[in-house]
Amino acid sequence: MTDYITSTRKQFEYYKMLGEKTFAQLSEEQLFWQYNEESNSIAMIVKHLWGNMLSRWTDFLTSDGEKEWRQRDAEFENDIASREELLTKWNEGWACLFKALDSLTTEDLTKEIYIRNEGHSVVEAINRQLAHYPYHVGQIVFIGKMVCDTNWTSLSIPRGNSKVFNAEMLKKHAHP
Repeated sequence: MTDYITSTRKQFEYYKMLGEKTFAQLSEEQLFWQYNEESNSIAMIVKHLWGNMLSRWTDFLTSDGEKEWRQRDAEFENDIASREELLTKWNEGWACLFKALDSLTTEDLTKEIYIRNEGHSVVEAINRQLAHYPYHVGQIVFIGKMVCDTNWTSLSIPRGNSKVFNAEMLKKHAHP
């Protein structure tokens, strides 16, 4: 089960990196852009992830994952003041997650924790967040692609390059 913790950490790191590569392509103004009043800006999504991460991962094994101090509704107000504040929240949330993950032992994986007073195994709780965070990082990337338009640099295999990419991967990872 230690492999499980290592694997999930690697997945979380990957999605963190996708968000950061998106932020790097955007102007400060683009981080706060909203398609309409009902949609979220990248800054709002970051603020929500930050609030969720701090709530879920603080005292992960010993307190309910929905902390009394969390102000979830306020997470959807577009009031982050700058790129620096956005990145501070982003990094603070991920640091909280990684600290909690890194403290887990194989024995911890069988324990029960609570989120909104609903019991989850530690594995279920981790999987829940491993679905939630990529969902929102995907939104961040999609918004980034929309606002960059033709200036977007692909974070994966650019269109029309699958054959070349696959050939390179086959050479790189050739089996004997």
